[in-house]
Amino acid sequence: MCRKILSTNVGPVCDTMGMIEIRSFSPPLRPIGRYQVALLGVATVLIALGCVGFLIDLPVAIWCKTHRLPGEIGRLINLLEISGHSLGAAIVLIAVVTLDRSLRMPVPGRFGAAERIVLRMIAATYCGGLLVDLIKICVARVRPRAADLASVASPFGTFGDDSLAVAAPHLADLMSFPSGHSAVAAGLAAALTWRYPHGAPLFAMLAAATALQRVVTSAHYPSDVACGAAMGLIGAACCLGGPRAIRGTMADTAAA
Repeated sequence: MCRKILSTNVGPVCDTMGMIEIRSFSPPLRPIGRYQVALLGVATVLIALGCVGFLIDLPVAIWCKTHRLPGEIGRLINLLEISGHSLGAAIVLIAVVTLDRSLRMPVPGRFGAAERIVLRMIAATYCGGLLVDLIKICVARVRPRAADLASVASPFGTFGDDSLAVAAPHLADLMSFPSGHSAVAAGLAAALTWRYPHGAPLFAMLAAATALQRVVTSAHYPSDVACGAAMGLIGAACCLGGPRAIRGTMADTAAA
């Protein structure tokens, strides 16, 4: 006969005929393979939209350069960049770990299920951005704000540096394709949706708003943001593979 005398993070401690027995505890796991497939499916659609986006890159870029939004609306649009900025995404993740008591930041000497989930979310957020940076090194494309769009016959003329309209361009002026902000925003949305599925519509809207901000402010073409978001989802799919602990189980464990 086993009489439970206390509970620990390891498992229940029982008194069996005067002897202490510690039973191991293994939280239930569930696969997220379907979620990975869904991310890759959306990424494929975004890549297709990026290819179609080349058809509207120039008209949209020219319109955004010649039409400025009113003051308050413009300031609101600029604020939408936060979820795609590396520092802004870090602040969101820190807030998530602070508010979700079932999560803990990894520290030396403590690396359990809660810490592994946080690491997965961090990696999913930034992996796509790293992929985009590698592409930017190999592919040069002039940003709309630095290009002479009137002299470009096709959107492919923006690749290379022939369409530059500034005398002393910065290196960033030649790093339009793909959009790093869109990649980070999509990766963050994927990580948050993986952890909090009920918030998926809100997270997707924030990622889409970041992509819109990059186009409206003449930082990117539509094809840039579509392909950048696709890279963000591909990176997230690579980092969110394998099983994950059910949130309710982890919360019960932390409360025990």
